[in-house]
Amino acid sequence: MPKPDLNVILAVIFGLVVLYLVAKMLVAPARLLLRLVACGLIGVAGLLVFNLAGGLFGVHIGINLATMLIVGYMGLPGLVMLLLLQRMLG
Repeated sequence: MPKPDLNVILAVIFGLVVLYLVAKMLVAPARLLLRLVACGLIGVAGLLVFNLAGGLFGVHIGINLATMLIVGYMGLPGLVMLLLLQRMLG
């Protein structure tokens, strides 16, 4: 079995350090994207429930990217804000 050369060992260590740093830089954007997707899914669920219940009273809020992120991130206050904004503008 041949002995590993010092240059090979240093190259492997350097490669592992670079791989670690690149992975660490990619974790923050991936975490942000995952949070946005989760907020969007929660917002869609909240808007669907509201539109089902509000359909009985003739109240409807459109489902798009902005409304689902607002409701997903802010929750019930965001839903009330959208409802008041809709009543004020329309």
